[in-house]
Amino acid sequence: MKFHPSLNLKIKGETFNYRLFEALAEITSTWSQREAAKKLGISHAVLNRRIRNAEDKLGFKLVETTGAGSGLTPHGMVILDEYQRYLKRLNERDVPQICGGPVATGLMDRLLRSYGLEAEIHTTDDLNAIEMAEMDLVDILVLDDPVHAFMYELDLIPIARDDLVLVSDGEYFNSVDELNGRNFVEVIHSAQRLAWNTLDQLRVDYEITEVCSSPHNALKSVKNDKLLTFQNRSFMSPFTNSFTVSDILARDTSHVIGMVLYNQKDEIKDFSNFIQGRGQKIIQEWGFKRID
Repeated sequence: MKFHPSLNLKIKGETFNYRLFEALAEITSTWSQREAAKKLGISHAVLNRRIRNAEDKLGFKLVETTGAGSGLTPHGMVILDEYQRYLKRLNERDVPQICGGPVATGLMDRLLRSYGLEAEIHTTDDLNAIEMAEMDLVDILVLDDPVHAFMYELDLIPIARDDLVLVSDGEYFNSVDELNGRNFVEVIHSAQRLAWNTLDQLRVDYEITEVCSSPHNALKSVKNDKLLTFQNRSFMSPFTNSFTVSDILARDTSHVIGMVLYNQKDEIKDFSNFIQGRGQKIIQEWGFKRID
C-alpha cells in the first residue's frame, strides 16, 4: 500500500480528509461506534456512512465488530498509524508549512524557489486548509477565494489579483446568453462562486452537472464529457493550446489571492515582505496581476 501524504491522505488514488481518521481514532479508544460518534458530535448514522464510504472506495474493511465491540481491522490500523505519523511530523516541523488552494499554492511554489526559502507546500481546498490552520499545523495559509477569509475573520494579506475565464473544448463564447442550457463542472470551495453568482444574477439557465475537488479534474471533464467550466486565468496559461478560453466574465470575477500568517518568525515575515515587494514582478510573470 503506497501513501502520498499532502494535506489530506491519498491512498490507492483516493483522497481522505482528517474526519475519517478522527473517526478511526475514536473507535480505537472507545471500542464503540456509538460512543465514537458521540465524542465527535455526530450521529451514529453519519459515522457509519463515513466509514462505509471509505471502505467502498478502498476495497477493504477498516472497522470490524468483535465480542468486545468495534475495532479497527489490520488495514484500518495501518492507515490510522500512517496518518498519525504524518500529523506528528507536521507538529514537529522544522521548515515552514504552507497550505491552501491549488492556484495559491502553485504561485507560492514559484515564489519560494525565487526567494530561496525551504518550505513544505500542501495543496487542498481553501476550507480544508483553514481547518488545518486552526489545528496549528500551518505557518502560512494561502487562499484562492478571499471570501473565506471574510467568513472566518482572517487577517488576509493580498498578494496577487486574478480573474476567471470560461473554458471549453473548442468553443468560443461572445456573450453570457450563449451559456443558456449549457452544463458545467464545478471545483468546490474555489473562486468559481463569483462566476455562478454572476450567472444567477443575469438569470442564465445553466446547470452544474459535475463537481470535483481540483481544477485539473475539471479540465478532464471538459475534455472527456464536453462540459464547460470557469478557471483562473493564471492557471490556464499552460493549457491555451489544448482548450479554448473566453473572457466574457473576466471583469465580474476579478478577485484577490491572499495569504494569512500564522507564524510571525522573522524568516516568514521577511518572505511576506518579499512577496509584497520584489516578488510582484514574479507574480506578474506567472499570469497574475500585481497587487501594488
